[in-house]
Amino acid sequence: MSRITPPTTRPTRPPAEVYDEQFVPALFRQWGPVLCDAAALAPGQRVLDVGCGTGALTLAAAGRVGAQGQVVGLDSNPEMLAVARRHASAVEWRAGRAEALPFEAASFDAVLSQFAMMFFDDPVAALREMQRVRRPGGSIAIAVCDAVERSPGYAALARLLDELFGRRVGDAFRAPFALGDAARLRALCRSAGLPEAAVASRDGQVRFASIDALVATERACAWTLGGLLDDDQFARLRSAAGPALRPFVDPQGRIVFPMPALLITARPDAGGA
Repeated sequence: MSRITPPTTRPTRPPAEVYDEQFVPALFRQWGPVLCDAAALAPGQRVLDVGCGTGALTLAAAGRVGAQGQVVGLDSNPEMLAVARRHASAVEWRAGRAEALPFEAASFDAVLSQFAMMFFDDPVAALREMQRVRRPGGSIAIAVCDAVERSPGYAALARLLDELFGRRVGDAFRAPFALGDAARLRALCRSAGLPEAAVASRDGQVRFASIDALVATERACAWTLGGLLDDDQFARLRSAAGPALRPFVDPQGRIVFPMPALLITARPDAGGA
């Protein structure tokens, strides 16, 4: 997630495990099939997932290409990869940076990336690398968070953080939404030599069991608010979050709100997507 200062108090569980057990089902698992469809994955293909995290998209891709295919998950975070390896030892999990992919040119039928490009040091360099390792006629499919204003629950939480702790904290929380601008993404793709890339918005949802579950997950995850707030500050946030987020609570007490994504797709064989 976002690059922020170390937590003032350490989480009781490893952040990668919290990410996998909480954020993946609440936010990210739903997007695996969407990216696989966008890339038109087929049995027998070789696929790379850049910034794979704990493997939500990687595993979806592995299911699409089947036993005759091959999927490689790459991430720069060893803790994320350690959790990913527990899910599928048959998948090739590799450490590496998006800006310097450790693979030969034209070695993958499809290159995917899900909610990671916002945190790459150099998105244009990463896009060039994805293009380099893609085989002629192959596909690229990338998802990033749309603007925070289009995710009303998170927008409300960002405003609450501004009010409680100042704009620095609120803006750090907004970091995952930094590339939520279709025009900017198209410009990045042009700079990277991907003129055929298309950008489109797709609807998604955030679903946590309760407001408290959402806040507790953020507390435990060092890549988000766990890296900025101490225990006393989280107690203040937990108290204030109830009224601020109540409009997004359903009759069963779950918090549910839209979180759309912007999808970049590049499929030269189809003239764009």
